[in-house]
Amino acid sequence: MLADPAAIREDAAMDFEAAGLLDGLDGEEREARRRLLERLAADGATLDELKDAVAEERLVLLPVERVLGGRYTARDIEEKTGVPAALQLRVRHLVGLPAAGPDDPVFSDEDVEAATSLKAFLDAGFSEQALGQMTVVLGEMMARLAATTAGNFAETFLKPGEREDEIAARFTTLTEQLTPTLTPVLVATFKSHLHEAVRRSVLSRAELEAGQIQFGQEVGVCFADLVGFTNLSVELEVEQLGSVITRLGELSADVAVDPVRLVKMIGDAAMFVSPEPPQLVDAALSLVEAAEQAELPAMRAGIAYGPAVIRSGDFYGKAVNLASRVTGVARPGSVLCTEEVRDASADEFDWSFAGKHRLKGVGSESLFRARRLGSGSEQADEKHSSSGRRGEGSKKPRADRRRRRGSR
Repeated sequence: MLADPAAIREDAAMDFEAAGLLDGLDGEEREARRRLLERLAADGATLDELKDAVAEERLVLLPVERVLGGRYTARDIEEKTGVPAALQLRVRHLVGLPAAGPDDPVFSDEDVEAATSLKAFLDAGFSEQALGQMTVVLGEMMARLAATTAGNFAETFLKPGEREDEIAARFTTLTEQLTPTLTPVLVATFKSHLHEAVRRSVLSRAELEAGQIQFGQEVGVCFADLVGFTNLSVELEVEQLGSVITRLGELSADVAVDPVRLVKMIGDAAMFVSPEPPQLVDAALSLVEAAEQAELPAMRAGIAYGPAVIRSGDFYGKAVNLASRVTGVARPGSVLCTEEVRDASADEFDWSFAGKHRLKGVGSESLFRARRLGSGSEQADEKHSSSGRRGEGSKKPRADRRRRRGSR
């Protein structure tokens, strides 16, 4: 004989109350919490899960968490796809997700499809090391996208005065409706970027003969950051600080016009690369100008040119380290460049000598400040000297070097 539903609800309510899950709530707010707890319990949530969710103030998000959660174990997926459970757990670790065991039900239907795709890559000849590199990058990007989406989701759909059960129900419905619509957006964006990466790539005869890609290249590297951001983070409210960083990202994307590429945002800084120094200097000047027009804190930029290696979509090497050090000595509102960058861009900008600087881990470097043509080339400080201008006999490196692999 089935138990009386009303009795079940009463027992559940008493359990919730005894567990302290209704503490501090009265009237309709208390009843809304009770309805949400009953709904979650009926869906299989344990008392410990409910206690943790209440203690961590995420009870209204628990239904969404359960919608997005998994129901398969790594062993289940191994049976379905043939992909070893150990490899699946390693992939999960590489994308930055919490550790799980082979019998933990943390995988979803989409993970089954992902395992099938993983097997296709392996069968096509990709090594586990290569897939590992791709997976790490994917995890970094998806973590940022997920955090941004979650924040915007709450900001968009949270309404004042709503009860917990109403918020939970609406958030759950929206999650079920909107999450699948992201798939074509992600696929389309990936294909477009892959197309651009292929378009920028070259395969030299030497690489074809060796059957191996040379990842080294000569490239211009630029870092640009907000001056005094640490102090600013103390003075501004969190929401205002977020707006500043968001605006900086938008402006950085705006100035990254081919062949200049925005590699990444690093907190209050942007990193750009380009095989063409003049275009990179122009982008840096544009970003400094745009930040001023947008009434953001003053920006500064440092640019170097030299050898770099590309791995997992990022750049490493002397040019990267040098550009970072140059940025550190640049003054607010200025774009400071190494001699190689100045020589490759001498006729496109006004230049002033900014002195010889000893840069940590790099050595002594002559640096030059770039300005728009006709904007005046007065010295930035007493150390500046007209002797830093390029004379007739100065050697000017070719600014039209052939694009090398990795400039994408």
